[in-house]
Amino acid sequence: MTTYYLAVDIGASSGRHMLSHMEDGKMVLEEIYRFENGMDIIDGHRYWNTDRLFAEIKNGLKKAKELGKVPVSMGIDTWAVDYVLLDKNDVPCGRTYGYRDSRTTGMDEEVYKIIPETELYARTGIQKQIFNTIYQLMAVKTQEPEVLAAAETMLMLPDYFHFLLTGVKKQEYTNATSTQLVNPHTNDWDYELIEKLGYPTKMFLPVTKPGTVVGDFTDEIAAEIGYKCKVVLPATHDTGSAIMALPTQSDDTLYISSGTWSLMGVENKEAVCTPEAQAHNFTNEGGYDYRFRFLKNIMGLWMIQQVRHELNDGYSFAELCDMAEAEKDFPTRVDVNDVSFLAPDNMQEAVREYARKTDQQVPETTGQMAAVIYQSLAQSYAKTVKEIEELTGKHYEAINIVGGGSKAKYLNELTARATGRKVIAGPGEGTAIGNLMAQMITDGVFKDLKDARACVTVSFDITEEEAH
Repeated sequence: MTTYYLAVDIGASSGRHMLSHMEDGKMVLEEIYRFENGMDIIDGHRYWNTDRLFAEIKNGLKKAKELGKVPVSMGIDTWAVDYVLLDKNDVPCGRTYGYRDSRTTGMDEEVYKIIPETELYARTGIQKQIFNTIYQLMAVKTQEPEVLAAAETMLMLPDYFHFLLTGVKKQEYTNATSTQLVNPHTNDWDYELIEKLGYPTKMFLPVTKPGTVVGDFTDEIAAEIGYKCKVVLPATHDTGSAIMALPTQSDDTLYISSGTWSLMGVENKEAVCTPEAQAHNFTNEGGYDYRFRFLKNIMGLWMIQQVRHELNDGYSFAELCDMAEAEKDFPTRVDVNDVSFLAPDNMQEAVREYARKTDQQVPETTGQMAAVIYQSLAQSYAKTVKEIEELTGKHYEAINIVGGGSKAKYLNELTARATGRKVIAGPGEGTAIGNLMAQMITDGVFKDLKDARACVTVSFDITEEEAH
């Protein structure tokens, strides 16, 4: 009998169910279900439809049964920072906001009235992003105090879905760190900070490591899906899972987890909470085995994804890359991390406006627009490499790119050229693979992370782009 493991990997634009089993010493992957995702806009606010997402999670679980490939365990990963507040009856309080919602505007200043920004970074090591959970909860406290008053439990999105499947509440570590409310020395909530901010401490469950068994499907879920299955915590923050899948045996690996966001950094055994790290806006996100992902959030493929949608998805990404290559001498560059690109009504207009504002040539054609975005991304990577080497005192010969963006050959070429580093690209399904690795380590298929990474290196396509 083949033993199957199932990763449910949900991103901001789509989700999928990926089965894995071992064959001849290699991990074999199979996508069995895929669904669309996106924020709903209601009355000017951005929300996640958690009921629809959970229905899709169950649809994919049923698909495994239809295929006769029932997994022994499963786990869910999503993006970070977003959460569900549950009342005393375990019913969600209010809607589940999406991180691109504008309600957090000005909430950083409210937080800094209570704790200065420098002290906050020294305590948590997490970079400032206006959508971090700490600012989202301040928005609830100031704008919807009745919701916070009714809340008994806060669960990050994957933890909430695991709860719906098992009836067991667990707060997973990697996603908890993204809230900017965890102490990187104790790897637990900073309860003193939480109290200072006026958030109810009872909402925050003890933090649990990836690899922990949550429980089995409830009888009700098992009856609906058609089988019992164990739920095991992966690194529920998708980047945490993706970085597990690095095809490396070195503890000194420079990486980019490339998707809607580009997360660029290194793995450390200790958090770096220095003023210099803060000045460069680096973060120390929790990883598997209490490693720290010392990285910078870069806007990533979001910009080109939005441009493509605005063109009614009329071009493939490969076609956009070809058009960008044809306009490679177009001189304009933008700061991809500028707040104007976070959630504009029209991405192309936002890029043009930035060009006007900075007295640069305004891109008119689709090729020029794509060239500006891809070249600007590569330029941002090059700048970040320099910052990482300054902050760590180490030199890195190569950049490992994992995730969907590792398939963007043109961007890999630009990255190699801009950084002067060799680019090692793959695996493309890094997040799902990392999710599965955590389950398979727990089940004894692999001894540890190093053993699992050795298997990734032989199991999946890895390509190399030399520096020019």
